[in-house]
Amino acid sequence: MRVENRKARYEYHILERCEVGIVLKGQEVKSIRDGKVSLSDSYCKVVGDEVYVVGLHISPYPHSRDQLDPKRNRKLLLHRSELNRLIGKVSERGFTLIPLVLYLNSRGIVKLDLGICHGKKKYDKRESIKQRDIEREIRTQQKVA
Repeated sequence: MRVENRKARYEYHILERCEVGIVLKGQEVKSIRDGKVSLSDSYCKVVGDEVYVVGLHISPYPHSRDQLDPKRNRKLLLHRSELNRLIGKVSERGFTLIPLVLYLNSRGIVKLDLGICHGKKKYDKRESIKQRDIEREIRTQQKVA
């Protein structure tokens, strides 16, 4: 199971990536395994010495007794050195922590691929679209030949 934040590649320049753990309840893990999760419009916020993901929507598991808020803030699990590095990067002007991919690793543990990003300007977005169109045309020409 793998959920991507496709909007992030369009909206941001991704400078670095790191893999982090996330604090979840049991029913949230079951919903993630069913694919009932959305990363769109989510971002990370530094509060004191901790990092939280905000706006990550995990649908409630239908067979659970207690229902949690689907958009509650969830704490991210990082080593102290990684945390200090991320806080240093985010404190610089214009950098943001954006969740890029949510997946289950080989041992069945939910991991979040976090990106240190810088927002794109409108002309950068147009340039990305042009590059994508050029690459698509080159691929079609190679298939025809």
